[in-house]
Parts: sequence; C-alpha cells; structure tokens
Amino acid sequence: MTIQINYKNNNPKKTTTNLVLFTDEKFNITDSKKYISNSEFSYIKDLLKNSDLTKNLFVFEVSSIKKIVLVSVKDNLETSDIENLGAKFYERINDEKKNEYSINSDSITNKHENFIGYFLHGLKLKSYEFNIYKSKKEKKTISINVIGKKNKETIKKELRFKAIEEGTFFARDLVSEPPNVLNPKEYVNRLLKLKKLGIKVIVYNESQMKKLGMHSLLGVGRGSVNESFLVTLEWNGNKKENKAPLSFVGKGVCFDTGGISLKPAKFMEEMKYDMAGSAVVAGLIQTLATRKAKVNAVGVVGLVENMPGGNAQRPGDIVKAYNGKTIEVLNTDAEGRLVLADALSFTEAKFKPRFMIDLATLTGAIIMALGEEYAGLFSNNDELSRKIFNVGEKVKEKVWRLPLHDNYDKLINSTIADMQNINYSGGAGSITAAQFLQRFVTSKTPWAHLDIAGMAFSKKAANLNPGGATGFGVRLLNQLIEEHYE
Repeated sequence: MTIQINYKNNNPKKTTTNLVLFTDEKFNITDSKKYISNSEFSYIKDLLKNSDLTKNLFVFEVSSIKKIVLVSVKDNLETSDIENLGAKFYERINDEKKNEYSINSDSITNKHENFIGYFLHGLKLKSYEFNIYKSKKEKKTISINVIGKKNKETIKKELRFKAIEEGTFFARDLVSEPPNVLNPKEYVNRLLKLKKLGIKVIVYNESQMKKLGMHSLLGVGRGSVNESFLVTLEWNGNKKENKAPLSFVGKGVCFDTGGISLKPAKFMEEMKYDMAGSAVVAGLIQTLATRKAKVNAVGVVGLVENMPGGNAQRPGDIVKAYNGKTIEVLNTDAEGRLVLADALSFTEAKFKPRFMIDLATLTGAIIMALGEEYAGLFSNNDELSRKIFNVGEKVKEKVWRLPLHDNYDKLINSTIADMQNINYSGGAGSITAAQFLQRFVTSKTPWAHLDIAGMAFSKKAANLNPGGATGFGVRLLNQLIEEHYE
C-alpha cells in the first residue's frame, strides 16, 4: 500500500474528489455547511436523523463520483485517540475503488495543535503490509489531499512522523521476514545499510567474540551452520555534549527451535519472531538518525540462530560469560537470556551508558500474565521505570512493572556454577529470567528490561497495527527520548 499526501489550498465546495470533514461528537454539521453544497448538506442532514450517532465515522455517497466522510471528534481527545481515528478511517476506505480523498483541516474544532499530523500518522501506521513474497501483488495507492489553512504545524512535524513510521516499518519488516531469508548474516547486511544515515555500524564475528570471551552468546549458535554476530549501532546526534550515550540492547534470535531442548512442532514457525527485540532496537536507531535527533544513543544486538545439531549446546553444559560469570545451561530453550547476558555486560563495559534498556521476546510466561495488552517491565531504577510507564500510557505502547527481589535469585543459583539459566523449582518464569539478566548489570547502571513476547506480534489487527509484526517499542522509546533526553 502506498499513501500519497499532498497539501493544497483547494476550495472544498469545488472539490470533486471524496471529501473528509470533521464534526463534533454529535455529528452537528451546521459548521460544515460552508464546505459543501446546499443539496449535499440537506441530504446528509436528513440521513443523520435516523443514524446511530455513537459511531465515529459515516460515509455518504452524494453522487456517483463523490463521497463525503464525516468523522466525529470529541473535545478532549488525547494524541493516541487521534491516531486511532486515522487508523479507523484507513480501515474504512481501504477497500474503496476510488482512493482519492481531500481532508479539510479547517473543519476541525478540536484544539490539538497538530490534529491532522497525528490523524495521518495513525492512518499510515495502520496501512503497513508485508506482501513481498506473494506472486500476485495488488498495487494500490491512496492519495490524500490536505486542504485548508490549519496545516503549518503538520508540515513542520512531517519529518518526525516519517522517521517514526519508517523506523517502525523497518522493525516490522525484519520481524516478518522468513527465517530462510533473514539469517544472522543477512541481518548484518541490512544493518550495514544504516550507515548511509550517519549511523556507525560495527560488526563482531565469532572469532572476535571468542577473543572477547562472549561464550554465553556463542553457545546459543553452536548448533547452526549460520555464524553468530554482535552488532553495535551508534548515533551521535549531539556531539557538543559529552554525556554518556543512552543504550538499547536487543535479543536477535533469528530462529529458535529450542536447540536440544526442542520446542513442540505446533506454532514453531512463529519462532522467526524471536528476534523482535533486536528489530525494535534497529528501528529506533534508524528513527533517531532519520529525524536527526539531538542525542547520543547506541543500539547493541546479538544475532544468533538456535538450532539442534552435532555441535549444539547441551543441557548441562557450563559456559563463561563476557563478565567472567559462569552459567549452567539446564535448558537450551532459555537461550535469549544467554544472548542478552553478554550483550548487556559488553554494552555497560564499552559504552558506560546513562542507562540500558533491553528488549526481548523472552518468556511465554509474560503472555500468560499480561496477554497482548502490556509488555513486562523489570528494572533496578524507579525513575527510569516511571518514565517508561508514563510514556507507554501516552503512546499506548503500554508496560506493566513486575518485581525483582533477592529471594528470586535463590531460584537460579547453581550448585556447580555461578548460576543456572532456568528456574526448575516452578513459577515466576518471567521474573527469574529478568533476575538472571540483572546479574549482568554490574556497575549500578540504571537498567530496564522489557519482555515483549506478547506484544511483538499479533494475529489480530488492533489499534495502529494491521496484524502481524507490530514494531512495539519503537514509538515508546522514541517518545521517551524526546520527552526526557533531548
């Protein structure tokens, strides 16, 4: 789907394309009379008398070539509500044969300074589709002319919205790719293309990681014929400031069979999504670079494939992580935390960041707890947690904080190593996984872990997501940076 946005100064009454007008929540169209002909006004007013006015949107066919769309707007809408209106508008017009619309910004009574910008942003986020492997592709374009005088703020913020959309779509594309295409090497190739945006990309291969002592990460990929990598993405948008960078760490398991601790066959195909955390990190850094964010940030992603094989890691193996701690691997399907362990401690040691936020499709237990409504939030820092939670409520990429406590550490202590990678005592699966990660944050760096297993992919379309890969986290973390760190 292609969305074309044009800004024009057309007279609404002379518009022959489909016309979009905004009304109050009761669909009072008195103020809209100046934008349409008398016959159109009378026709619509008559139909509204017997209509269910609890709806958000009506489409009236006023002629064989023209429709008038009325969108009701409440007075105190939040930004996310406006975006959802745009998404609903897209859903309604997506199947129309004539896909040219003129949106009259002057008809807006809502006092939001950039109503049209957020309306179009929601529309475009909803329009995403991944169809590159279909032999027959339907080429479809929706052309939207924004008419009226209330467009200055929209045009001013256009680059910001475009950056967020492209970053979210990049994350969705990565997650949607089939695992026979997006192996770790191909993933690296796609990240290297970000250099053209001014992002510094450094790739560590297996031999380099061995020298660094990243045996926790390397152990996960031992059963695969595909090489493992660690990649850093640095955006230095504020070179005048000597503050430490913000850091974001992502789990990039391109496919997860579970290794020797093999997963059931049913729904295993969904394990191509197990690299969604890394995709969000890549999409976020792209967003920052595209909009020239005045901030220094680094993304670190561990890219592996967890396969069974003659050289695969076994349950019972002991590996030494980058920070020198030893791990007894009781279950090879608890591999994401092994990847993040080295990525986190490496990030902290090399970049000495102001904070670390990691994202991972880490546990099925978080889906049992929170479903597809909230990501799990775990943190060693109350202030960072509060900021993430509040921003999540604003952009409707919601998080819910769960506890960390020393008592949970007892569940992952090993009798023959520093720790074990899974809690076999039962319960608290997501908490003990986060507790494991916390052991690799050793310099009191503010840290937050987002378990996005229930949020990275959805089989049902909802809000701004068309169904499939969501890109959850790009908008959340971009907003966090905008509000608190730029």
